[in-house]
Amino acid sequence: MPPVDETRKSVCFISDAHLGSGADSAERCRSLAALLAARRESLTHLYILGDLFDFWFEYRYAIPKGGFPVLRALADLVDRGVPVAYLGGNHDFWCGSYLQREIGVHVHQQPIRVEHQGRRIYLAHGDGIVPGDTGYKILKAVLRNRLSIALYRTIHPDLGIPFAHRVSLVSRKHTHEKRFYIDRFSRYLAGPRFAAGDDAVVVGHVHDPMHFRDARQRDFLIVGDWIDYFTSVTLRDGRFTLEQHRPGDDPQTIPPQPWPAGAEPAAG
Repeated sequence: MPPVDETRKSVCFISDAHLGSGADSAERCRSLAALLAARRESLTHLYILGDLFDFWFEYRYAIPKGGFPVLRALADLVDRGVPVAYLGGNHDFWCGSYLQREIGVHVHQQPIRVEHQGRRIYLAHGDGIVPGDTGYKILKAVLRNRLSIALYRTIHPDLGIPFAHRVSLVSRKHTHEKRFYIDRFSRYLAGPRFAAGDDAVVVGHVHDPMHFRDARQRDFLIVGDWIDYFTSVTLRDGRFTLEQHRPGDDPQTIPPQPWPAGAEPAAG
């Protein structure tokens, strides 16, 4: 792999495109690929925080159809020396060897900590990492079990993949109110990570883009999605911005806001 060009200036974070879902999936795929192509000369790193695909499962000799423009854009970034990290989400946690071997991305199944531009950043998809949703956490453990994966591979892809898309649709409709996530992420994620020395937390999963910045200039960001909001996060010159890229419009910055009263993370 070529060395990273240190003259590049930005780090990009994307999440929750759910490619393969909805009648507009191909159009959304092309627009996301266009964003990645437009950023390829300026990026030092790209982080995908889960659910890039609505469903992804690697059979021995087959992968889900679709998403090629984005896969091609990712391969182009890797070929240009831009490291691409992929954190499996709750819809694509079965990703692995194909993306690593054929595309060159680095796949992670657990949250990671990274440092860029003087910022200490904790990255996660966001599902099942705060108290609550006990039923989902049990299901998550079952689905990620090696026996479950082996059994699923016995189902022909022409049956297994459409079935998984139908289940994914039900899963996307099962969500909590925004306030639930603000309170839980503040108390059980942002607060502890700030206390541990991180000064930024970036997650996906919740689809509603949010950017909170406290008085100590510590950032908590929910990337949003590439379905309704078309958002990404950029780190440039040590500052995070949450950006919206609606098709046909110029990019817009969603400004950071203080934590809501009563939901501020602990001082740390």
